[in-house]
Amino acid sequence: MQNCFGSFIHPKVILYSLLMTNTLLKLNNEIIKCKKCKRLVKFRKKIAIEKRKQYMNENYWGKPITGYGDPNAQLLMIGLAPAAHGGNRTGRVFTGDKSASFLFNCLHKAQLANQSNSDHRNDGLILYNIYLTAALKCVPPEDKPTSLELKTCFSFFKKEISLLSEINTIVALGKIAFDACLNFYKESYLIKNKDFVFSHGCKYQLPDNKTLIGSYHPSPRNVNTGRIDTKKMVNLLEEVKKIVKDKKWQ
Repeated sequence: MQNCFGSFIHPKVILYSLLMTNTLLKLNNEIIKCKKCKRLVKFRKKIAIEKRKQYMNENYWGKPITGYGDPNAQLLMIGLAPAAHGGNRTGRVFTGDKSASFLFNCLHKAQLANQSNSDHRNDGLILYNIYLTAALKCVPPEDKPTSLELKTCFSFFKKEISLLSEINTIVALGKIAFDACLNFYKESYLIKNKDFVFSHGCKYQLPDNKTLIGSYHPSPRNVNTGRIDTKKMVNLLEEVKKIVKDKKWQ
């Protein structure tokens, strides 16, 4: 069996993947039960009760959002936090909104996903050699988490990084997620944000030898203004796939 990067998948790797899946499930159950940040708990529940008019008949998730994807992935894609009526509604980050529609259309074109849509938790979506997560697991008011909320949630991100031991490349979706990733690394390493200037396609080596790559956020605003389009995003993803493959053999 081969993955989308053209690599043969050994049966032992499949067994390892199953074991990793079980371990990640335990972590994800821990994440879902988290109530550490009172402001975030209050806000996510408020959104789940008030709802958006077009989703009034749906049951909102209204809990922390876990990562998902290939447990043996070499590529990690990170956003800042779930969307109020996207992830907080559907229970999966980058799912059920316009940002998700754009992103997964591009991931599918780059052969990193089996389908071009991400609508809900049971829509059949499969990611290939990529794991998608958020730095903050709960939707924050005005999309602005406090530094303490991020720092508190970094404990989960640290566990994800540890469990996803094959990760060699991280793509940050948007400058805020890019900075959040740097602030996470500053917890353990002496690095400075000024040495990591964000731009679409920027590449930096992190202290643990992972490559950090910046990408414009796939928001409707960025798409509608032409800051990012399908061609630009797919081109970046194809370049990222080459970087991932090259780092594998280093």
